[in-house]
Order: sequence, then C-alpha cells, then structure tokens
Amino acid sequence: MESLPIPDELLAEIFLRLTAPADLARASATCVSFRRVAADRAFLRRYRKLHAPPLLGFLDTRRVFHPDAPPHPSAPAANASALAADFSFSFLPAAGWAVQDVCDGRVLLGKSRKRNVDGGRRYSEVLPEMVVCDPLHRRYLLLPLIPDDLAASVENQCCCCETFLVPFEEDQTSFSVIWMVHCTTKLFAAIFSSSTGKWRTISSQNWAGLFAGLRLSTGTILFTCRQYVDGCFYWVVGWKEKLLVLDTRRMEFSIADPPPEAKGHCYLDIGVVEAEEGGPGVFVYTHITADLSYYTLRHDIGGSSSKWHKEKTVSLGSSYIFIGSTGSYLLFFLDHWGSSALEKGCFAFTLDAKTLQLEEVCAFKYRIPGLRAYFNFPPSLLSTSTTI
Repeated sequence: MESLPIPDELLAEIFLRLTAPADLARASATCVSFRRVAADRAFLRRYRKLHAPPLLGFLDTRRVFHPDAPPHPSAPAANASALAADFSFSFLPAAGWAVQDVCDGRVLLGKSRKRNVDGGRRYSEVLPEMVVCDPLHRRYLLLPLIPDDLAASVENQCCCCETFLVPFEEDQTSFSVIWMVHCTTKLFAAIFSSSTGKWRTISSQNWAGLFAGLRLSTGTILFTCRQYVDGCFYWVVGWKEKLLVLDTRRMEFSIADPPPEAKGHCYLDIGVVEAEEGGPGVFVYTHITADLSYYTLRHDIGGSSSKWHKEKTVSLGSSYIFIGSTGSYLLFFLDHWGSSALEKGCFAFTLDAKTLQLEEVCAFKYRIPGLRAYFNFPPSLLSTSTTI
C-alpha cells in the first residue's frame, strides 16, 4: 500500500524542531516537496525566530572574510558561505569602501564624503557615504547622503562619528542605520530606515544634561566598544566610569553604572552580553590573574532598584584581547606561543555567558583589529531571499 504524502503544514512543524540549520539544509535537498516547504518565506521567518543563526566567521575592515575552522561545528557552513558569497564586495559600483558594521547577514560599508565647508574639508569624515550589502546574493542599497539640515546640526564643531546597523527584532526584510556624532557640546544621532528611504533625527542631547551631576569633562568624553543587548546599545565611557546606553525602542540616550569592579580598567576589558534571565550581563577582565568575572543585574524585592551581582569567574590562563560581543557570546583573542616560530599566533574564541562554554572559532597569525562577527544561516537557506 502506497503511503500518503505528508501535508506541508505537518512538514513545517517537523522542520521547525530541527535545531541545527545544517540539518534543515540537508532535509531541503532530499526531495522537491521538502525543498518547497524549507524555502517558503513564511516558514523561514518562523524558523529564524526560534533558532539563532550560527557564527560563520569574522569580517575585517579590509573586506576579508575569515571563516570558522574545524573542529568548530559551523565550519562546513562557513566554508560554503565563503565560496558562495562575495566578501570582497566587487559588485559595488565604486572602490574605497571599508566595513563599518555587520549585522543579521548584512554589511554596512562606508567611505568619507568629500564636502567642503568654509573652504575646508573638516566634515568629510563625519558625513560619510554609506552602502548596505548582502554579500551572499551580491545585492546592495546605496543610502542617501546625510541631508543638509541634519549636517548643519553638527557643523562648526570638532566631531567624530560612528555608523552602525540596528539588529532587527521583528521585521527581517527591512533594516535601519544609525549615524551617531560626538560633538564638543552634545551627542547627536540620526537614523535611516529602509522602509521610508529617509534620514531623521532621533536624539540631540547636550553633554551637560546627559552627565548631570557627574564630574566629567565634556570636552574629553569618549565612547568606545559598542555592544548590543536586548534592544539597547552600550558604549564604555571614560575608562569604565560609566556606560552610555541607547534604547532603540524609545530612541533615547541614558547613563548607566557598570559593576564597581570595572571602574579604572582599560575600555577593552569589559564586555556586555545577554544574560540567561534576559537583560545585560557584564564580563570584566583582570590583567594580573587573567580571569574573567561575570556579573548580572539583580533586582531587589520591591523591584525599585537593582545591583550588579558577581555570578562566576572564568580563568583564561593566557593573554586576552577583547574583540566584541554579540547576543550571549563574548568574542576575544587568546595568544598562543609554541615551541617554534611556526606555532606562534592567536586564536579567536567565543564564551557563552549562559553555559560558560569556551569554543575556538579560528586561528590567526596575528591580531587583526576591527573584526566583526558574521552570523548567518547556510547559503541554501537563503537562496530564495531577494532582500538586502
């Protein structure tokens, strides 16, 4: 007796329970009906909500992709991505682009916009040209230039800027880019939405108001080491004395305190991750002991206040250089010095805040600055996508 075909609705429910994207890719190659269900956009949206995309490697500012290496479980998918994608971005219409940010399988690239102001070129670096790319499908969208009315908000001030992508929460077909400018007297930010195709101001706040009551010199405030957790961007300010926070749901800046033990350390020694209970967790690295201390926020009984609580300490036993963080993962280099010159090098590792599992990603001959983690599903899962 010939068996009845499995309804697409039931197949979708079965495929949703495949925890590894590689397993879904193999299932989709089994037959036409399996492929039809696995490639359906509605199904892929449901799958991506339940399963986080794997780390496939790192992309540096020079547009060089460094894929995961064995024995990392994502190494086969990383190699497939390296072959299928164009991480040199040769499909772009002009040269001179540098990687600014990587998020949700998209890459933000930028280059200085040559704009003369008062006979000079002072603002070419803070008014960049930007493009958002999908390297797997060789698609891109050139962003419109920063409008003159927004540019006027930062003119006649000594500024530096930062541009970055906003991780999507619900809608995976659109994206946003934030242009954040550090002026001598204020912090200014504008956002571009692919849905509207326009820039708009989201914040313009004086340093004096933002740091009210704090003894900080507004002329020397620096924000570094941008990290994202649960709808908020975090920057380390003033040698870890404070954290600058941008809540992307309210589009408001605020100031937060790191764990007291973090104050006074170099900015490279703090990592903000997603805690197991939600909200931010913080890793603090101690140079002398080569230990990582992990802290989470715990609320009091009434819920009116919260304090940092030390959860655990992880001993790395080697020199540590912070790369960044994403989700619950801390990303860093560990140096390795073998018995011969050929064995010298460094290795990129991840540390999961939820399990404290340490995992090697890939090896480098030397530390490469400006690495951005590239997370995505295997190419076969994205072959039907037509969005940036």
